[in-house]
Amino acid sequence: MKGKHPFVKWAIKVIESKIRDGIELKPDPKELPSELFERRAGVFVTLHKASGELRGCIGTFLPTTTDIAHEIARNAISAALEDPRFEPVNVEELDSIIVSVDVLSTPEEIGSLDELDPKKYGIIVESGWRRGLLLPDLEGVDTIEQQIQIAKAKAGIYGQENVKIYRFTVERYH
Repeated sequence: MKGKHPFVKWAIKVIESKIRDGIELKPDPKELPSELFERRAGVFVTLHKASGELRGCIGTFLPTTTDIAHEIARNAISAALEDPRFEPVNVEELDSIIVSVDVLSTPEEIGSLDELDPKKYGIIVESGWRRGLLLPDLEGVDTIEQQIQIAKAKAGIYGQENVKIYRFTVERYH
């Protein structure tokens, strides 16, 4: 598994420990950067094959744990083992997977599509209990319309159904 930033190194360590040894690591403030324990935020952990193909992506758009360290750990394991679109990552794959970690800002509802930019902002579309999220700056997502369409499809929202749209930024780490 590859990654250089401390947030990514933590995600990799968690994934490798779980897959190789069956052990879920707990964040230790003595071993990790203090910043991981000083903030709460939604976090997405994304896995790609060396070819660039998506291999897993799970996250939270709002914090669900006490800090970013715990959020990364939970979502790293979920991305590797529980993404329903993929088989669980196996030991043989570990050395070829590339990991990134996105730390999300608090989502804000928009009043106009003019406030969106698929390269800068991720979006959440919402209709009732259905919700779809799309991270920003994804390959092949170049227009606001594409971004909204994909997020709506992820939520199971079709046609001209009214939706609330929220935007957020990410700090992306490799």
